[in-house]
Parts: sequence; C-alpha cells; structure tokens
Amino acid sequence: MTGRRRNHARRPAGSVVNKPLVAIVGRPNVGKSTLFNRLAGQHIAIVEDIPGVTRDRHYADSFALGREFVLIDTGGFDPDSDDPMKAGITSQVRLALEECDVVVCVVDATVDPLPADREAVALLRDAGKPVIFVANKADSQAKEHDAVSYYELGIGSIMPISALHGRGIGDLEEAIFERLPEVEEISEPELNVPRVAIIGRPNAGKSSLVNQLCGEERQLVDDRPGTTVDSIDTLVERDGRTLILIDTAGIRRKRSVKKRGIEGLSVLQAIRSIERSHVVVLMIDAEAGVGEQDAKIAGLVHDRGRALIIALNKTDLLSREAQKKAMDRTREILAFVPWAPMVTVSALEGRGIKALLGRVEDAVTEHRKRIGTAELNRFFEEVLEKHPPPTMHHRSVRLYYITQASVAPPTFVIMTNSPKDVHFSYQRYVVNQIRKRFGFRGTPIRVRYRGKKSRK
Repeated sequence: MTGRRRNHARRPAGSVVNKPLVAIVGRPNVGKSTLFNRLAGQHIAIVEDIPGVTRDRHYADSFALGREFVLIDTGGFDPDSDDPMKAGITSQVRLALEECDVVVCVVDATVDPLPADREAVALLRDAGKPVIFVANKADSQAKEHDAVSYYELGIGSIMPISALHGRGIGDLEEAIFERLPEVEEISEPELNVPRVAIIGRPNAGKSSLVNQLCGEERQLVDDRPGTTVDSIDTLVERDGRTLILIDTAGIRRKRSVKKRGIEGLSVLQAIRSIERSHVVVLMIDAEAGVGEQDAKIAGLVHDRGRALIIALNKTDLLSREAQKKAMDRTREILAFVPWAPMVTVSALEGRGIKALLGRVEDAVTEHRKRIGTAELNRFFEEVLEKHPPPTMHHRSVRLYYITQASVAPPTFVIMTNSPKDVHFSYQRYVVNQIRKRFGFRGTPIRVRYRGKKSRK
C-alpha cells in the first residue's frame, strides 16, 4: 500500500487551505519518531539550511489517499519531565486535543501497558475527537497477538503496525484518511483579499493589535467548529485597505497555560494559522526582546513560504537608544530572514498601524509577483557574465536558463548540466542577485536547480 499517498492534486499557486493537523502522541521509546518519519516519508519539506536557527523537525506535510495534512510529533514540543517514563504524556495529549484534528496514540506491542500508557488512553478514550490507537513494533503475527493486553484499558480497537518495517502503515493511512475533516479551500474571490496571521509570544501585544484593527464593528468571515478551539476570521477595512485577520478569537482568548507547555501550544497554533495565511505579522515585545520562540516562528513562516512582517511593539516605552538596540538585536537573531521588513508600532496607542498595513500590502504584492521569462534571462545572462559558477570536482558547471515556475512564494527553476555541483555559496549569490534586481521584499523566494543534458 505504499503508493496511496502519491495521487494528491496540485492546487493553484497562492491558494490557501486549512490543512488538518494530525498529532502523534505516546510515551518515550514506543517509536513515535520512526512512525513520524514513515508517514511523512518523501513528503518532508526540503528547505534551505538557514544558519542561526535550531530547526527541530517535529512537523511535516504528509498525505493519506491523496488528502493533505500536517503531521505533528507532539513529543517534540514537550517540556521536560522529572519522570523520564512519563515525560509529559499528559501535556502531549492535551496539546493534541487542544489544537489537532486527529490523534494517533502509539503504544509498544512488545510490553504490557505502563502507567503512562494508561494515563494517555484515559484522557483520549472519551475525548470527543477522532483517535486512532496503534500498537507499534508488531513485527510478526505473534507480536500482533501480544497487543491484545491493551484492550484491558477499554480501547475499542487497536491497530498493530511496525513503523520500522512499514507493516500495517497502509491501513493506518486509510484510518487517518477516514477521520480527516473536510478541507476548507478559500474561494477564488477571497484569494485577492490578503489573509493575515498575527503571531507572537504571550504578551507581545497581539490582542491590542487586533483590537486596533477590528475596532468595535467587525464582520465575521466564518465561525466554524471542528476543533476544541473554534477559529474565527475577521474582515477588516481600514485606511482604504481590506484584509482578513486569521483566528481573531484565538488571539483574544485568555488561556491558562499552567502545566500545558506554552511553547508547544503556541507553536501548534502558529502552524495552523500560518497554513491559512498569505502573510504573517510576527509581533515582538521590544521591552522583553526577541527570543528563541520568535526565531522558531520566523523559521516556520520561511519553511511554509509565507510573506513575513516583523512588528516590534511597545517601542514607545523605550528611549531612542534602547529602541535602536532592540531593533539591532532583533535583526541579529532573525538574520536568516533579512528580507522581512521591520515596523515599530505601539499596538496599545495605535501608532505605526498605517505603516504596518502598508508593509502588509507591499509584501502580498511581492509574494504574488511574476517576472517574465525574457526579462529574467536577460538578467541571468548579466549574472553569469559577471560571475560564472565555479568548477566543482574538476567538472565544469553550466547554467543554461532560468524561469519562474510559480508565485506565493516566488519560485524559480534554473536548468543546469549538474544540479548537485552548484555550490551553496553560488546559490546564495544567485538569490541575492535576484533580490537586488527584482526586490521581493517581504517574501521568501525559492531557487531550484534541475538537470539538463549539455548542449553538443
């Protein structure tokens, strides 16, 4: 059943889909990471290595019978626990139930249920959300039989699998497919209205910014159940501009974060919001300073190919010198997204909001910008003449032509005789030259190298 995930349909560039989130939970050593890698397979997004950011791969695009979803290993977002065998299982499960659409609970078929397994099952059994219980390491029929010990926990059914060897994975994919909610595809007219996600750490000023933008009068675009936390989008018209704010209710809602792993919760929320947006406004508290979680979110935005604006909030509370230090520090930590414009705002007082909206509008335009092939290749000839690619491994690298394959994000394809021999420093040079000539301020760009036989 290995071919089931390959028949997914391609969406138009720039379309936005509310991809379902599928969480993998379970105690340590049951094979969550192996299952994650098996399900994600070749669909794990290949993105550029960006210096300055720790890139923990606890999320990936995946497919089940053609349906696309985001796969989450919640263990990767878990806080440390004093009990290594428990390792925050309660926090994992609550994260999954809070933010995800389908939960895959993994146990070890080779051992009897442990207290942590019992705790997870007790929380999930009557959760009111689709849950698939799988017994991993069932590498043989005998080990499949051993999994029956888990029925004593009151589980209706449990699926034996071997993540390592691929046994039962096709059946698991089918089970996931059957439980995925209907996908929300944004209609064509709405594609022209920028969808903006406001994301940031707690107390960065997200609620204040939403209140400034929405005011008292607001029109709800949709209010749809389907997860524990309903998502409400808001249509905003201000200063002659129209945009849709993603999940304003989730931003405004005050949440208790004790014992729930605020970082994990925030990152899961960020993934869901980023998937549904065209542009992300990353709110940073200038007083508190930029942090590791801000960098993680910026990395997510880059990975998912969304436009990005950095909003440095509460700068009105700082001296001019302190403001400059905060801006310099933010640029230093977020050096891997130098293309993202930074705006200083006071969300509480409403200062800088007009400038922020202008940057959002510009970023959306750049995100959707397309350069003609003729113009691109005139530019590319100049680049090659000025600085041809270096020889690699005694092999002459030839770059033939460039074309823009898609937008949102702008993606370029360069045909070459040897893709693997184009040095990373030269690839960076090409990206910098594209930005220097064509801008693309506020959006990531992708450059792919594809093989083409040398001309005779």
